[in-house]
Amino acid sequence: MKYIKHFALLLFVIAMATSCFDDNDDVRRVANSNEIKNFIWKGLNVFYLYKADVPNLADNRFTSDQEYTSFLEGFSTPQSIFDALQSDIDDFSFLVDDYIALEQAFDGITKNNGMEYGLVRYPDNQDLVFGYVRYVLPNTDAEAKGLKRGDIFNTINGTQINVQNFRELLAPDSYAIGLATYDGTTITPTGNAVSLTKVQYTENPVFIAKTIDVGGSPVGYLMYNSFTADFDAKLNEAFAQFKGDGVTDLILDLRYNGGGSVRSAIDLSSMVTGQFKDKVFTTTEWNADRQEQFGTTNLFTDKTRDDNAINSLNLTRVYILTSRSSASASELVINGLDPYIQTIKIGDTTRGKFQASITLYDSDNFGRDGANAGHTYAMQPLVLKSINSVGFTDYFNGFAPNVQVDEDFSNLGILGDPNEPLLKAAIDNILGTRSAKSYFTQQLESVGNSKMFSPIYERMYEDINSNTLEY
Repeated sequence: MKYIKHFALLLFVIAMATSCFDDNDDVRRVANSNEIKNFIWKGLNVFYLYKADVPNLADNRFTSDQEYTSFLEGFSTPQSIFDALQSDIDDFSFLVDDYIALEQAFDGITKNNGMEYGLVRYPDNQDLVFGYVRYVLPNTDAEAKGLKRGDIFNTINGTQINVQNFRELLAPDSYAIGLATYDGTTITPTGNAVSLTKVQYTENPVFIAKTIDVGGSPVGYLMYNSFTADFDAKLNEAFAQFKGDGVTDLILDLRYNGGGSVRSAIDLSSMVTGQFKDKVFTTTEWNADRQEQFGTTNLFTDKTRDDNAINSLNLTRVYILTSRSSASASELVINGLDPYIQTIKIGDTTRGKFQASITLYDSDNFGRDGANAGHTYAMQPLVLKSINSVGFTDYFNGFAPNVQVDEDFSNLGILGDPNEPLLKAAIDNILGTRSAKSYFTQQLESVGNSKMFSPIYERMYEDINSNTLEY
């Protein structure tokens, strides 16, 4: 039985798109549809976590090559066969037709105008939608145009946003948002508009790292917006700052963090603690065919993936700010830490995703090297689920908060300010002065946010170099 020889530092080997194709008198061979559909079936047959739930993925499903070919030809597109081969309980596996863009997204590179926003339904009309600015990224068009957290918009290029059109309106590289106000009941247009343009941008997920004086004690506040491998060093630097400041508590703001690298989640959890080196953080469960080969145990560590010493705080409790946008690796941190230290969750219930994926390319071993030069399709199927050290998993309903606090879109506050509602609730808890009646709990239904256009939206991925996969 062959095992993964080693865990790579990155999930991908980044390469220029042109290097993926063979030059044959400047004529590129284009893969036919059946080639791509064959790659999809075989990749899912080998690695899909829920293979046993999908009869069409069974090893003995086809009695002849002709029957298999007829099955493939029964689907009009690669996407249609991919959708048909997914389990009903899988909301997260996906197929892309441009793996270059996927690789860039994993590195934090996206087309971005700098306005990170959420979208919610009107309180009095469930068909209508308004947007609110969550935060503005530095050195972007949104920053240059003066947008700020709490700004409200309800039109795009003069068209009212609704539940049918919001994706289409916000997808282009350029658009104009129509500003409005919201008083907790009514949306009122201001008549002003702001034009925004997206460009390629690399986001540092360590958005805020500061130490706050709370009743005479130093408390660390970290707003961390994505588990992006390339910024692990920045994360470790933030904890060096906290360690130097002698913080006695940490408030970890994951309210907008949809997930990312499993290894980054392990490192972050080891930074929060430090006293559990080599103890079980999580174990992984693959499908029955792959479990013996790939099933592994993730341990708390004292080294980053770059083999640098982790700056650990040795805390016995952590305050975690959450929302429905907190998913995947954010939830992995909660679940992995929970058996060891007190995890006090403040905000709203998390998304409920405990599975991780890997990238599969159309090659002999599903790795990036030797990928079919005729297309750029790749899959990101769920291949494993995470289980914490006491056996807890399958948290489909997410993690409910210990203190319920919903964001008030009429008064979002300033991120990192002690009076910002979610941060204030955490500080109140530290001081022992919290009163549940003082927190905002009116909910408006979320329909999406600015991350929804990313191919890695609400995904958690295992840090395995797919070129080392053997089976």
